[in-house]
Amino acid sequence: MSGSESVAARPAPIRRSKPKPVHTFSGLRCLAWHGELLFASHAYTLLCANMVDPVPRWRTVASFRPAWWRNLTVARRLSCRLFRDGFDSLVALGSGHLIASVPGAIVTFMPGETEFHISHNLQPDTHPPHIAATPEGKLFWGESFDKAGHREVHIYASRDCGLTWEVAYSFPKGATGRVRNIVYDDWEHCLWILTGDEEGGGSRILRGSSDLGSVETVFSGALQGRPTAFVPTRDALYFAADTPAASPGIYRLGRNGSLVTVAHVDSSSLSGCGVGTSIFFSTIAEPRRANSSRAVKLYRSDDGYYWEEFLDWQKDFWSIELFQCGNASLAPGHNATDLLALSTVAVTDADLETSLWRI
Repeated sequence: MSGSESVAARPAPIRRSKPKPVHTFSGLRCLAWHGELLFASHAYTLLCANMVDPVPRWRTVASFRPAWWRNLTVARRLSCRLFRDGFDSLVALGSGHLIASVPGAIVTFMPGETEFHISHNLQPDTHPPHIAATPEGKLFWGESFDKAGHREVHIYASRDCGLTWEVAYSFPKGATGRVRNIVYDDWEHCLWILTGDEEGGGSRILRGSSDLGSVETVFSGALQGRPTAFVPTRDALYFAADTPAASPGIYRLGRNGSLVTVAHVDSSSLSGCGVGTSIFFSTIAEPRRANSSRAVKLYRSDDGYYWEEFLDWQKDFWSIELFQCGNASLAPGHNATDLLALSTVAVTDADLETSLWRI
């Protein structure tokens, strides 16, 4: 499928609502759902709680021992933001194994133990990756480098619950510098791979078999940015982009190959999820780029066509170069509740906070 010819930018109008949170938890970062359980982290300690309980009670699951100096930086709010401390992503398997990304490494927890252990060291200039899992327990993550075009970029796979990793697929030099996301699709039983460089090259959406034995490009072309946030549904695939453009959007890629813009949003999006039949995308506050918005917004749709500004926050006054963009990250995974879990950072009155919202 080619790019701009397939995009019909006729989004529905955006409506507004003003909901209130069910729970808020200061100092916690939500990471993943596993049925009714929500996993979250405090520094380098992983916690979980059953979210159908009237008052969720967090219990310690495991911890990770970082380099000694990170125990110091993670203890303070601004230094934690400066050094990007803590858990970044997590996958919970039915076997009880937990696989996560932390600064510089992929780490794995085995049932019966108390600590995560490093199973793969990341190269110094790569970003912490998203980790995808299939129902059979296969795991995948892709490399994401700051500088593109100078090396092959690999997708790694594990078939033993994250204990060992091997290269499952490679992009040749110059094809792309960043695998921005990998998402498993329950309806087509495949993997969706999103790529794109900071310079704007290599922006593609690829469809891979559940073992990456076959990979094909489904979309490449003139989107306003690099696709990053991605939510499969029964009828379509919804995604948003990380983009310096002034008019980013939310896109609907139909199962028949049709592509339309369903909403215009204020700025880049790095996170999306589904709760029941509702779809959510959050935006980041990155006022140094072409878009000067200082608002972090969460957009919601119940049918994929009509969207509302569900929540919003304001970027705090700390530097984005040092202390991160304002952002709201949405917990992925299999969510068996009617709750949306999200964590905010670098925003006024909700910095480093997790909140839950009834949908």
